[in-house]
This record gives sequence, C-alpha cells and structure tokens, in this order.
Amino acid sequence: MFNPKQAIQKNRPVKQILSRREQAEIEVERTLDEKQLLEAEKVFREGTVKIRDIIAPAAFKVTPSYLELGSKFVRTIFVINYPRYISVGWFAPVINYSATMDIGMFFYPIPAEVVLKQLKNKVGVLEAQLIADAEKGAPRDPIRETALQDIEKLRDDLTQGIEKFFQYALYVTMYANSKEELDNLTEKIESLFGSKLVYTKRTLYQAEQGFNSTLPLGNDELMISFNMNSSPVASSFPFISSELTSDEGILYGINRHNNSLILFDRFSLQNANSVVFATSGAGKSYAIKLEVLRSLMMGTDVIIIDPEKEYKHLSDAVGGTYINISLSSDSKINPFDLPRKVDDMKPADIIRSAVITLKGLMRLMLGNLTHQEDSIIDRALLETYAKKDITPTSDLTHVETPLMSDFEEVLSGMEGGDDLVLRLKKYTEGTFSGLFNSPTNIDLNNQLITFSVRDLEDELRPIAIYTIVNYIWNIVRSELKKRILVIDEAWWLMQNDDSAKFIYALVKRCRKYYLGVTTITQDVNDFLRSPYGQAIVTNSSLQLLLKQSPASIDVVKKTFMLTEGEKYLLLECGVGEGIFFAGSKHAAIKIVASYTEDQLITSDPKQLLEIEEAKREFNRQQNQAEEMDI
Repeated sequence: MFNPKQAIQKNRPVKQILSRREQAEIEVERTLDEKQLLEAEKVFREGTVKIRDIIAPAAFKVTPSYLELGSKFVRTIFVINYPRYISVGWFAPVINYSATMDIGMFFYPIPAEVVLKQLKNKVGVLEAQLIADAEKGAPRDPIRETALQDIEKLRDDLTQGIEKFFQYALYVTMYANSKEELDNLTEKIESLFGSKLVYTKRTLYQAEQGFNSTLPLGNDELMISFNMNSSPVASSFPFISSELTSDEGILYGINRHNNSLILFDRFSLQNANSVVFATSGAGKSYAIKLEVLRSLMMGTDVIIIDPEKEYKHLSDAVGGTYINISLSSDSKINPFDLPRKVDDMKPADIIRSAVITLKGLMRLMLGNLTHQEDSIIDRALLETYAKKDITPTSDLTHVETPLMSDFEEVLSGMEGGDDLVLRLKKYTEGTFSGLFNSPTNIDLNNQLITFSVRDLEDELRPIAIYTIVNYIWNIVRSELKKRILVIDEAWWLMQNDDSAKFIYALVKRCRKYYLGVTTITQDVNDFLRSPYGQAIVTNSSLQLLLKQSPASIDVVKKTFMLTEGEKYLLLECGVGEGIFFAGSKHAAIKIVASYTEDQLITSDPKQLLEIEEAKREFNRQQNQAEEMDI
C-alpha cells in the first residue's frame, strides 16, 4: 500500500545530493570570479605609477667606460692594490671630497683554517727560495725576507684570534654633468687614492656592473677583491668623526656625530683667531657670548666691539666696563694718541706708526685722496705733532697729544689744503664734531671691556670702529696678556680697503702679542668677496659656521671646501647648530648652555623683556619690604 510519508523520506537524500551539487557549482563560480578579480587588480596595479618609476632615470645608455644615466655621466673605479702599511682614516680625503659619489664595500670572511693552510704553503715556498739563494751565494732578497716576516706575523695573529681574514672589495661611482667633468673628477679621485699608494682602475666594458655594485642593493657584480686582515680593513671604514676634546680649554658645544664634548683651547693652535659666519637669528652672538663668559672664567681678558648693544646685559652681569661711543657720549677716544712704547721702539718709530694709522683714518673720513692730497696730509700730521713738541728727538714720556682741531689749523695754513679743510670741518665744528675732537678719557682696567657703537650714524660707524680697534691695538702691544678681541658685524670694516687692510694686519700680527681676534658677520658675501676677508679666514685657525642663507651657501662651500652633505647641513640646521673647524679637524656642533648661562647671554627680545620685568618685580618687592620695616 502506498505511503506518502515513506516516499518523502526516500526522496530526501536525492534533494540533499542536488543541493550539494548546486553549492559546489556556486563555489566554483565564486572562485573563478575571485581569480578574475585578482587578475584584473594585478593588471591595474601594473599600470599605476610606483616609487621606482618616479625615481628611475628617463634613459640609460651603456658605453664601454661610463654610463649615461638620464642627464648624468657615471663612472665606477675599483681598487686593485694597497701598500704594505696603511694609516687609519686614509679613506677620509676621498669621502670628504666635494663631489657626488656612491661607495660600495664588500667583505667576504675567509675561514682561518683555510688561510692558515695557504700561508703555511707560502712560508714553505719562501723559505725554500731563501735557502736556495743562500746556497748559490746570491745576495739576500729583502723583499722575500719582508714578505716572510709579514706572513709569520699574520699566522701568529690568526692563530691567536687577534685578526680575522677577509676578501675586501672597494668600488667608487662618480657622477658628473658632462663627459669632460667626469674625466676631470675621475683623475682627481684617482690622484687622491694614488697619494695614499692605493692603486685603482676604471671599469672597462663593465660600467653597468660597476654601477650596480654601488647601488644600495648589496650586489657585488664586479667581484674584484683584495686579501686583507681585520686591521687594514677597519682602517678603510668610511664613517670618521673628528674628536675635538682636549684636556684644556672651554666647552664650545656637543659633537653631533658622537655626542662627545667639544672642549678646545683656541690658544693651542698656530694662531688664536676665529671667524663666525651665520644668518641673522642663527645664534652667532649667543655662541660668542657663551665663549666670552667661559673664557672669563679661565682668566682670559676680553674686549668686544658691540654694534647693536647685544652685550650690555652680559657686561652688567659680570661687572664689566661698558663704554658707549657716540656723538653725545661722555666717553671719548683721541685718534691722535701716540702708540705706547714697545720694547726698544724709538720716538721716530712711534711717530711714524701714529702717522700711518692716522692717514688710514683720514681716507675713511675724507674719502678718496689724490697723491697730492695724500702728501699734504702726511706733512700736516708731522707738523701737528711737532707743534706739540712731539719730534724724533723728543722725550715722549710726558707729552700733550694734539686734537683734530689742531690738525685742521695746521692744514689750513698749507698751500693746497683748503679743500681738505673744508671736508674736515664737519668733524671739528660741524655735525660730527663731538666724536674725534676731544682728549681720551676712558679706562681699560677691567677683564671685560665692551665698546658700543649702536648710537652712531652709519656713516660714522666704520670710522669709529677703526679708531677703537687702533686704540685697543696700542694697549695690547704695550702689555703681553692673554686676550680675545671680538669684532661683531665685521663686514662694516670690509667695505673700505683701508679699514679692511688694518683688520687683516691686526689678524696677522696679533699672535705675537697673545691676542686672538674673533670676527663675526652675517653678510657673508660682502666679507668673503673682499680679498682681505678671504685672507682673514685663511689666517683664522678657528672657524664656526652656523645656519647659512641659500644666497651665500655657494660662496661658503667654496671657501671652506665643504661637501654636499655639509652644505645641506648648514642650510637645514637649527638655531645654535652648525660646523666647528679647529685647525685641520672639523665636526658638526650643537651649542649648549646651562640655565644660568642662558639667562646671562640670551639675545631673544621676549626673554630679555621677561628678565627685565622680573628685575622690576624684584625691586618693587624689595622697596615694599623696606617700607614695611620702616
């Protein structure tokens, strides 16, 4: 008898089978769809721009000896031989050369047992050759004997684990904008290697393999190596940071290469002169004030020429003498003061020196002079001194020096001097009469002396600085003492040949008198384009370069022979950061100060205002306390 329930039960497995087939088909279709999507996505991604597409050159041409990589010409050289001895840091001149280069180094360690076996065989061969030569009565061969000694020493070091053995490959790839430039650069780099007795060759018919070997991929496609032990391999290590730490001196800052301290005594160099170049706000005055403060602690006398009244706060804090030179100031310097007697100087030498200095001042004051006017001024100066009984036969111990008005009076009585008198009037009777026509009344008996020329007109500033520096120079020569002279904004003096020549002569001669001259400028172009400015840099053993402007960086790079990396460091560094040169060494520096030092030397107007407000608040509280006590 037919039972519907049983029929349903019998048909259920069939439905289940059909359902599973449908599911499998659906899964297959889904898998196919995912594969199609993945293929489509792969095609899409291949069509998009990647980073390597952006940085890749537009063209790549391979020639037998060089490559053309876009607009650049590229050549690789490799080292084939080294001298018997090589010094630590021999590779530094190549690394520091101002050119774009890629350097590839490959180290292949060799097991000690393999090397020892080969060296043992080599020792046997050498000893056999030496014995054979001795039996034949041939003269001794120093080359073989030396080689035998070196091998025996190396065997000992390898056995004791002092040395390891490597196959070492060194490649240098150079970049230039033209074929001629590339050839010149290659010859210079080869000569640098040759100066260390390291011999190189150019890649011939392997230019592409040489270029690939210096890419940051770690592929050595040239496979040209040299057998070396650990010590000479280590001496080739390219990352060298100069240590500028000594037992004496002051702290200039932190070495940014290795965080060591830059402690240095500028008087330990061949001369104690220093130059500081930086843009406005880069921290040059801050750095010099920090050096001044720390030099005072070491007992060094410091004299400062301050054009912007930046050193007033520091001078007041340490009890220094602050002299304001201006038309309305009570502090006066007489340019006719005689130089102090040094050693066995005769009166004639003293007068001659004073006249020569005054003639330079007159050129600044009166402008260009003809030969006739120069001769008239020369005679007038001698007569001006003679009028005060200052002659080569006089006793100059107690004499009254003349004034500018005395010189004008003598000049007015000379034939051809009328025009000169007319030009001189403004300094004796006119607008500028309050500056150079009075006896000297300042005292330099202090460890820190600052001359402020901020309140002077721009026209008078070079003349006043010339007079001040000359007066300081006379003091310095008269007494041997460790001193530093700081000339801020020295580019003022570079604008005129006479004042620039005077500063150059001062920089050249100051070493004999235990004086170090620091010249600071933010107008690098004006300073370095002057022939005397270049000479001042050459005669300064200490150099500090802080942040530079793009307009002057090329001049700075050429003058100081900076690498591309150092150039960009000076363009991108922060306040108080730069490069510190001391003799032949230099390092990246960060100038640091303690909180107390920072409060004394800061030039930040906001910080100075806060300090002044704190002082006023302190004084107000003191007055209140005194009133309450009363």
